[in-house]
Amino acid sequence: MTQDFKFSRRGFCLCCMAASTFAASGGWLSPRQVFAKAQGIVDMIRDEAAKAPIKIHKTKAGVSILEGSGGNIAVLTGGDGKVLIDGGITASRPRILEALSGLGKQPIKHLINTHWHFDHTDGNEWLNAEGAAIRAHENTRKHLMTVQRVDDWDFEFPRSPLAAVPSETVGDEMSLELNKETLMLKHHPNAHTDGDISVTFSEANIVHTGDLYWNGIYPFIDYSTGGGIDGKIKAVEDILSNITEETVVIPGHGQPLSKKSELSDYRTMLVDIRGNVAKLKSEGKPIDEIIAAKPTADFDAKWGQFVISPEFFTRLVYHGV
Repeated sequence: MTQDFKFSRRGFCLCCMAASTFAASGGWLSPRQVFAKAQGIVDMIRDEAAKAPIKIHKTKAGVSILEGSGGNIAVLTGGDGKVLIDGGITASRPRILEALSGLGKQPIKHLINTHWHFDHTDGNEWLNAEGAAIRAHENTRKHLMTVQRVDDWDFEFPRSPLAAVPSETVGDEMSLELNKETLMLKHHPNAHTDGDISVTFSEANIVHTGDLYWNGIYPFIDYSTGGGIDGKIKAVEDILSNITEETVVIPGHGQPLSKKSELSDYRTMLVDIRGNVAKLKSEGKPIDEIIAAKPTADFDAKWGQFVISPEFFTRLVYHGV
């Protein structure tokens, strides 16, 4: 399978590197080739972030979404200062600051990382310099404090500068009272990574899922830092059980404004594909035969049109069942 390699503001992210090298090359590469291409893709992501516009989506109760710098960034504005959920990519800094200025004169005071991946934490250092205290799950802090190897990419990320490392950590749950809003931070183990948290704006009835949910896109699962298909399904089911049809759902990637019915469709996709792959694997079929059987076929038209190809997603699910 060959296809043109493209980034879009709505979908690009570092955690797609493995899939995008597959899509661009038409097949699996040697570790040396993946490493070389991965370094090029990091540069491409930074170059794109340096010029991509930041689009502002206003929701309600002082919560807005910034789209265009890695993962979707939520912003809560009020008297306690601006609260950001995820920090995007550093190359977007001038446009992020411009967008934040348009939301009010309040200083940047708080940053919450949903997980450790570059496209969600690269902005940590400069946001901390602007005055943001950084919070994240304790596993995210551990990942940022050490060299991180992502096996799928044969790529190592250096440890982050101290200023980019969260100074406060979240265990299983934490609540914060900021800007007349109760923020509920909840850890979802072994899902996209081992350090994913969702952030619920209780009074506003909004939830930011981080990369637990990719809206309209097959998701990446980072097994090298503790992720897994079963944990991802469990996380989505947990979020679904705690929201209503009126809840605004902010995904990590994809169209920034979503809702419960769309998250439910995502859950159905994950569960059905997992079941299809697990059945074929239990029959003793090797991965190439499973891919040839097209266990994702019913969902490809909707979910398989970006960098996570059906073939690559099948491999990700296979690894975890």
